[in-house]
Amino acid sequence: MNVDLSVPARILEFIREKGLPPGSHLPAQMLADGLRVSRSPVNQALGVLHEKGLLHREPNRGYFLAQEIELPAAQLAESLGLDEGGSISGVYFRVAEDRLQGLLPDTFSESLLKQRYGLTSAQLQALLHRMAQEGWVQKKPGYGWEFSPMLTTPESLLQSYRLRLALEPAALLEPGYRIAPDVLARCRAAEEHLLKGGIKTDTADQIHDRGVRFHEALVEGSGNPFFIDAIRRVNRVRRLLSYRSTQDRKRYRQHCEQHLAILDLLEQHRQAEAADALREHLSATLRNMEKLTRLLRRSAERTA
Repeated sequence: MNVDLSVPARILEFIREKGLPPGSHLPAQMLADGLRVSRSPVNQALGVLHEKGLLHREPNRGYFLAQEIELPAAQLAESLGLDEGGSISGVYFRVAEDRLQGLLPDTFSESLLKQRYGLTSAQLQALLHRMAQEGWVQKKPGYGWEFSPMLTTPESLLQSYRLRLALEPAALLEPGYRIAPDVLARCRAAEEHLLKGGIKTDTADQIHDRGVRFHEALVEGSGNPFFIDAIRRVNRVRRLLSYRSTQDRKRYRQHCEQHLAILDLLEQHRQAEAADALREHLSATLRNMEKLTRLLRRSAERTA
């Protein structure tokens, strides 16, 4: 599957490859698993495809295919204006890197981004929408944009990991904790994919989304909506810094092995031991983040 396409276009490609007929149900989780992304961009993409008339939505049931997909996904996406989101993925990470290196100011105009990165108007709006959705830019009253200090400072990075360290192991100890066998299998397959070569070949987006899916799946097993909402919120806004940390991928083999060990314990219903292993895993990651925070401090000092 072509990962350079936007998520709506990749859904169309998935539908075409599977030969799904009109009327087919399109569960968000099935698509997220098939595309190896989190559910949030899939849900957004389904809404876009619904607006374009390719899907119809039934209350309390979800989305269904409204017509047969015959054209190649890239061609159909271009004709429907669905390719802008995918085309700005590379620019998104260039902006992230430039911000972390202190090359972009705290406040900026749309024209600055458009000229600096050679964007069309549609690409610019897609880029700003993505950054705003993920919580690291916000519109200023009246005119212009500003980067949020949240998760663009050394302190906020460490704070996000301390929150996860307090929350995630506790979720595994909730009464009635249960993680379904099919969820365990999906998580295990994702880790094994990375160990078989995905660490080197997957994009920064894919690396980040795999970690998000793993940790959210563990917390969702608690059945506690407060735990689940908190972890989803912190995951939505930490992508910027997570991207920076994927530049050094040597640590990911150890991460995968730790994830697999936690899954083994959960499969054996050894929640307390799994919680301890998860706590140590997150503690080690927090210690490793110190290297990144030094980079961010230097960036902050240059833009002060």
